[in-house]
Amino acid sequence: MKIRRVDTQVVEIPFGDLAEGRSLAAKKWNTLENVLVRIEDEQGNVGWGEAFGYFVADACKSMIDQLLAPSLIGVEIKDIPQWNLDTQLRLHIFGRYGVTMFAISGVDMALWDLAAKRQGVPLHRLLGESTREQIPAYASLVRYADNDIAPAVCERALEMGFRDIKLHEVEVDEIAACRRAIGKSIPLATDVNCSWGIAETHDRIPALRELSLAWLEEPIFPPEDFAALAGLRGQGVALSAGENWCTAVQFKQALVTGAVDSVQPSVTKVGGVSECLRIAELARDHKAVVLPHCPYFGPGLLATLHLAAVQPWVPQIEYHFVEPAGWLYDIPTLLDGNKLQVPQGTGLGLELDQAVIERFRRS
Repeated sequence: MKIRRVDTQVVEIPFGDLAEGRSLAAKKWNTLENVLVRIEDEQGNVGWGEAFGYFVADACKSMIDQLLAPSLIGVEIKDIPQWNLDTQLRLHIFGRYGVTMFAISGVDMALWDLAAKRQGVPLHRLLGESTREQIPAYASLVRYADNDIAPAVCERALEMGFRDIKLHEVEVDEIAACRRAIGKSIPLATDVNCSWGIAETHDRIPALRELSLAWLEEPIFPPEDFAALAGLRGQGVALSAGENWCTAVQFKQALVTGAVDSVQPSVTKVGGVSECLRIAELARDHKAVVLPHCPYFGPGLLATLHLAAVQPWVPQIEYHFVEPAGWLYDIPTLLDGNKLQVPQGTGLGLELDQAVIERFRRS
């Protein structure tokens, strides 16, 4: 496929956090910044991708506009994974991880969407043999840091049909309050976003074990300290990480060192669909559980669904438990209780709502 045009735009959509007007989290984070990538081929076909943009949207957009788009115009792309690796090599001077890989991720995703549309098939048909049409999802709550609000939102998630919950609470008493609210039979995890030290994590694990925590996510900084994570494993609380790792290289290091019980690649950050496929091979070889990081409602969520459809070792995916002021895709129609339908249209499978894009476009 020959690339004729590459465009990017930042679409910033406010969200409510389902706390029924009592939100504390909204004071810190209340919009979803979507870096959308549009790629058009010589036949007029269009592919869409999403680069990670929360708080770094303008930098990510600039990276694509200045370093990726000019190198794509007029180029024939025959092998997307090879293009991905070639581009990683060409841009490595700007950093192997972070915004550079976020930008590559968005373009890679758009190329895969475009390739599937050119063939008239859903994306998962290009990725492997699809094993399912629905993917279980867990409710991923924002951080509330409140012993009344967080449990109430947990209860609301259960009322809406979710059967598994992930918190972003960092204090044991907050996690315990949520456990009391939902009972011991509901799987409950928490992501502390690298806010604990090694000793602090070690000291807190016994209490978390008593709370029957499903997994503890990214307990320490830096998140790629694989040796330290490996030293914290095997104490009765499963460890998970990966949303802040980029490329299959870091995932291989984590798996070889036995750093975690499950890995969490993020398709908008790790290097796109191509890199997620490489990580899937590693996970299969190491018999590792994959729990994709995907707090998105744009192309990133749909790409995650297509990837999960061909990976039976993905037991569930993340569903960002908030209410956007506008939906880029008609995601509510995909959600059935605690399951998300894998879209069956061509490419990513759904059409973007251009009116929502125009309403919330920032740049």
